[in-house]
This record gives sequence, C-alpha cells and structure tokens, in this order.
Amino acid sequence: MTQQIPSTEPELAGVRNFRDVGGLPTVDGRRVRHGVLFRSGHLAHATDEDAAFLSDLGLHTIFDFRNAADQKLEGPDVELPGVRNVNLPLSDPADGSEFWKMVRDGEIDQLRGILGDGKAAGRMIASYRSIIKERTAEHARVLHSLAEDSVPALMHCAAGKDRAGLSIAVTLLALGVEREAILADYLESNAKHRRYRVRRSATSAEAYSPEVMELLSPLFDARAEYLAAAVETIEETWGGVDAYLEEGLGLSPETRERLRDRLLD
Repeated sequence: MTQQIPSTEPELAGVRNFRDVGGLPTVDGRRVRHGVLFRSGHLAHATDEDAAFLSDLGLHTIFDFRNAADQKLEGPDVELPGVRNVNLPLSDPADGSEFWKMVRDGEIDQLRGILGDGKAAGRMIASYRSIIKERTAEHARVLHSLAEDSVPALMHCAAGKDRAGLSIAVTLLALGVEREAILADYLESNAKHRRYRVRRSATSAEAYSPEVMELLSPLFDARAEYLAAAVETIEETWGGVDAYLEEGLGLSPETRERLRDRLLD
C-alpha cells in the first residue's frame, strides 16, 4: 500500500525539481494517483534528511536517465534501502560532452558561436525529437515496468527537466492525461526553486554576465516549443499517440489498461 503524500511540497536541500505528479486530470475524468509517480533532478547531492524523506515514499524503482558523463560530473545517486535503481541513459555518454564542457568553461565569444542566433533552442528541439524517435526501447521499458510492478516510481535525469520531463510526458500520454495538464506539469520546471544551478568554471568577470545567462537560458528553460516538437514527432512518425504507444513502444491495449489501473484513481 502506497503512502499518501502531503499536498504541501517538501523542501529538499540537495535535490532539485522534486514533485509528485499526482492529481493531473485525464480526458475521461480520472486523475493520476498521488504517491505513485514522482519526478526530480539527480539524487547525487541528497542530504541525509532528503534521503530519509525519499525512503519514506515507499519507492519501488528509481529510473535514472543520466549517462556516464552526467554521473561522472555529478556523482552516483544516494542509495536508498530496498529501492531498485534502473539506469536508462537517454543520450549517448560521448554525445555532447565537449559541448557541455564549453558551456561550463567557454568564454563569451565561444558561447556566442555555439549558442547564439537560435542555435541553443534549435539544439534542444532537435534533442527532443531524437529522443522520441530513437529511444523507443527505453520508453517502452519504463511503461512496461510501471504496468507490471515498478510503482511507486521516481524518474530523474540531471535537472529533471528534459529527459525525465519527456519520459514523464510519455507516461502521462499513455495514461490519457489532458494535454494542457501535461504541458503545465512540464513547465513547472521553470520555477526558480526548481531550476538546475548553472555552474561555470570560467573565472572572468563576465562568466555569469547577463549576456552569458541569456545565451545559456534555452538550455536550462522548459519551453512549450520543446514539448510541442516531441508531440509533433510522434504525430509525424507514427500518425498519433495511440499508434506510437502500440507500434512504437509495443504497449498493447491490455498493458495500457493495466498501467492506468496502477497509476490512476
């Protein structure tokens, strides 16, 4: 029996962007159950108090969508007793490592070159599209696991915004959650207390200048256009959400119904 989580959001000192996805409405009048599906940024810096709170959630599975480069940078998740940890990288560890080094270390001229004139937002949109098209096996594994035995579950990546955001969105689409509610939950990652803390190692006075932060912002924002690109990719590639779930992810109507029974009131 899963614990009912208080409606007040917890203050976690070392975990960003944590929230219970419970309460979101479906198109047929049901709601996502509280206490069964959570999302957050990485757990590598969780304090003892954070770990105690997370342990009290009664989690069955933590899905970590970070790659090896992320884990080297941030560290492994804290270990929670009795919780299954599943690492499903949603991006290649080598892909973009030099790019992210530039984000951390690059000077203003370099950042203008790789991020300016819409390049940063374009990179994010391309990434969302490719994750939907190329990571069907990973998303299929998540949904089948949730339908079988993996709840309560927590999904996270580094910031809890993009890879976890997409995986949560795919799960919510499978549950039949209203599109407006899916978008609203996704955009919650923009709240100031949720945002990933940008760490720059450049030592010049302009390392955190307004121009630098403006250049970086598309990488750290949750933007409606990013999620829209993911949904458009589903429509263009499979013709619709139902076909994506059944053909792309191998989710039979029976498995989808089992998923809904586990996660919906």
